[in-house]
Amino acid sequence: MSIYDFEVSDIRGAKSDLTAYKGRVMLIVNTATKCGFAPQFKGLQKLYERYADKGLAVLGFPSNQFANQEPGDNAEIQQICELNHGVSFPLFAKIDVNGPGAHPLFTYLKNEAPGFLGTRRIKWNFTKFLVDREGRVVKRFAPAVTPEKIENAIQKLL
Repeated sequence: MSIYDFEVSDIRGAKSDLTAYKGRVMLIVNTATKCGFAPQFKGLQKLYERYADKGLAVLGFPSNQFANQEPGDNAEIQQICELNHGVSFPLFAKIDVNGPGAHPLFTYLKNEAPGFLGTRRIKWNFTKFLVDREGRVVKRFAPAVTPEKIENAIQKLL
């Protein structure tokens, strides 16, 4: 199965797959607006603004699986991201990233790029997955790794 085969719903509920991002570098992130890492939204937005025209897509997937840090519905999440963080990159419907209800996209990402010591589980919000133009998952970045610290890795793929 290819990363482009996974069905996703955008923040407004429209269903599609990831083929719209074929040929682009993707940075896929599980997000939460009430997380201590939420200031990373600004860094993600800067990367998006700086490199979108060169082929970068930043994709945000809200999740409420970590300390109830994304309790709102999709409309609230979108509003907070736009108003408080200036987000204009694509946001998707709130999902689970771990457990039996984990979205298949995140199950795939975790299998393709395991975490520290081979762990498959996502440990917290703002885990980032970098995907190359051919749809290969290149690397997983821990939540504490800021968008600024992964800019070089993105540049190499662009």
